[in-house]
Amino acid sequence: MEAVIRGAAIYAVLLIIIRLSGRRTLAQMTPFDLVLLLIVAETTQQALLGDDFSLVNSVVLILTLFAIDIGLSFVKQRFGTLEKWLDGQPTLLLSHGEPDARTLSRARLSTDDILEAARSRQGLERLDQIRFAVLETTGEISIIPQKD
Repeated sequence: MEAVIRGAAIYAVLLIIIRLSGRRTLAQMTPFDLVLLLIVAETTQQALLGDDFSLVNSVVLILTLFAIDIGLSFVKQRFGTLEKWLDGQPTLLLSHGEPDARTLSRARLSTDDILEAARSRQGLERLDQIRFAVLETTGEISIIPQKD
């Protein structure tokens, strides 16, 4: 039973930390982010298993984590507000060529990030060619070009 409680607690803590760190972390991983992820994974493994490195304990933890994840997906389907809190909502970063400085700052993005997405996805070179730029819940930046 201790393994189930440990698994649920670590799952909750990691979910909160990842949610608070923002979507950019998941979409645009730097070498520093990768190193941090590896360290967190090792620390999490130690916290989950404690002193019990048995195969049975590992299986119980894996089943616990998957059960929590599946359970949360059902709860999110039933309660839309919880889904918005856990997964976030798309965020408008730029409208008709004008960036929203406050939103960009909160998302830890710059106009250069928007232009990079515009070049790679739409072949656009300037902000005034962009009708809307949206930070999706996946961390990707969607670009909707201006109509000619």
